[in-house]
Amino acid sequence: MRLALGWLAGFAVAALYMSAAPAGAPEPLVVNPNTGLALSGFDPVAYFTDGKPEFGLPEWELRRDGVVWRFRNEGDRAAFADHPEVYTPGFGGYDPVAVARGNSVPGHPLFWTVAGERLYLFYNEDARTEFLADPGGVVARATRKWPEVSRTIAR
Repeated sequence: MRLALGWLAGFAVAALYMSAAPAGAPEPLVVNPNTGLALSGFDPVAYFTDGKPEFGLPEWELRRDGVVWRFRNEGDRAAFADHPEVYTPGFGGYDPVAVARGNSVPGHPLFWTVAGERLYLFYNEDARTEFLADPGGVVARATRKWPEVSRTIAR
């Protein structure tokens, strides 16, 4: 429990240090400011291929736009390098339920779903459940709010 709370607190602090990208740059992404890791080191491709989160390995890292992504193997790293738009979490890893309400709340890599061929992360299980009740509606509302919300993410 202590480890989970510490990890969650660190994840929340990471969100405070996220910066919005300048015009023309990639969208804001939840990244740990201490490690530079996206998804807390989880392999984004594994959510699709294994249907579950799996930690990536330091030897299979890829740096993209100043962010470190980790993968379990060379194939996952290559898949991400070829199609980052497919494997990068929707709304930069921010919870789409919160975004739909006009807030930037970082998602947690262990509360997730793939919907419409896109990975989404959630703050907690309640947000995930709310999303699953109406994925299309939540994504539509979040998509409308995202430009405004992404501008409010601290630089």
